[in-house]
Amino acid sequence: MATRKTASENTLGKPRKARALGINHVVLEVGDLDEALAFYGKLFDFTLRGRNPHNAFIDMGDQFIQLRLGKSQEADGARHFGFVVDDREPVRCALLEMGVELLERGLNFRDPWGNRVEVVPYDDIQFTKAAHVLRGMGIADLEKSPEAIAELSKKGMTPEA
Repeated sequence: MATRKTASENTLGKPRKARALGINHVVLEVGDLDEALAFYGKLFDFTLRGRNPHNAFIDMGDQFIQLRLGKSQEADGARHFGFVVDDREPVRCALLEMGVELLERGLNFRDPWGNRVEVVPYDDIQFTKAAHVLRGMGIADLEKSPEAIAELSKKGMTPEA
């Protein structure tokens, strides 16, 4: 009698590993939710998904950022996340107007609570949102640069024209 492979086993009967598919959300610790919403509201056009006394949730299409009350660590050095935008220049201008120090390389900064953020343009990176998500966000006309398409193509992920 043949043994059946379970969902937690691969074809060789070994334990199956979960495949990382992406990031649903990132949590940023902040000292004040109102101040954090005002700070990020000067940089980005966003929709507030929800809020409670300890958290605020900022929608980004099919993903979100969670702002969590209670900063518990030192300012970030190299640790950061990349915030994807349709256009970096308005962010750069807002940061300079607010007197926020730009860090080395690209468009990197620390928010008032020491969270390090890198702002990256959607067109120049591999990260891709599904066409229906882009439509729902009102930005269906965004296209990838030839360099980003080449990176995706190397992985067999060429975007549909």
